[in-house]
Amino acid sequence: MVPLLLVLLLALVLFGAGFAVKALWWIAVIVLVVWLLGFLVRPKGGTGRWYRW
Repeated sequence: MVPLLLVLLLALVLFGAGFAVKALWWIAVIVLVVWLLGFLVRPKGGTGRWYRW
């Protein structure tokens, strides 16, 4: 019974980690697209930085 619970727990952890990694990849792609769009939509005057920090 204990080995079965350990296998189920391991499968749950690996599934959760896989989902989290996939979600982080999508977030990274979205941030990259926004960052690249920032270079295309720069203000005309000033330093040319579209972000404040």
